[in-house]
Amino acid sequence: MSEPSFLHLATGEQIAYDHISGDAPGVLFCGGYTSDMTGTKASALARYCRSQGRAYTRFDYRGHGASAGRFADGTIGSWTGDALTVVDRVTEGPLIVVGSSMGGWIMLLLALARPARVQALVGIAAAPDFSEDLLARASAAERRQLAEQGYWLQPSAYGDAPYPVTRSLIEDGRQHLVLRGPIPITCPVHLLHGQRDPDVLWQIALRLAECLESDDVTIELIKAGDHRLSRESDLARITAAIERLAAGVTR
Repeated sequence: MSEPSFLHLATGEQIAYDHISGDAPGVLFCGGYTSDMTGTKASALARYCRSQGRAYTRFDYRGHGASAGRFADGTIGSWTGDALTVVDRVTEGPLIVVGSSMGGWIMLLLALARPARVQALVGIAAAPDFSEDLLARASAAERRQLAEQGYWLQPSAYGDAPYPVTRSLIEDGRQHLVLRGPIPITCPVHLLHGQRDPDVLWQIALRLAECLESDDVTIELIKAGDHRLSRESDLARITAAIERLAAGVTR
């Protein structure tokens, strides 16, 4: 990837992004918790969209990658705001939003906020409401740390440094929960989930499909798939889903 571009916010902060001009529908990639736009899936989709002449946009939430801000200050609401800023100021026309892990929650919030723009969704190990799941799995010691110091350090399963789970993330997340009732999203949705995902259980995909009001929901379970779904075979499944959905989007 070449040097990113930056959106300047009224707060003085910057959101880093990369945009490829091309045909509609464009693809917007929303990454996961602690990940950035240089990751395997984000980069593979850039190559795919460029080869197809399709518009493509990826970005870093504040506190991630090349964007400004502290990760510990971020919340689902603020990161969704970042995504909306990118939609409104960088992209044009109909969009297929691809959301990975936490990005799968944010893609749903985008579809609710911009139903005329978001024409289809691809969830990759989508993790709506994951902040509540983190809290449910927290140990007594972690809960005590959350109460006393406002965060606990969550070990990473991928060799990365532990990351903070903050009280503000939990409390703000409760303002954006989507799996507590019907979700008024009616566009086509394709959900890919690995059945060997240790972080987000594949049954979440079934629960999400049940909540979505759309009748056009496809669930693709990958028996040997993990949480990242970054193998060549996984990437091929993701691009195939985009191709199928793009064919049905009205330009």
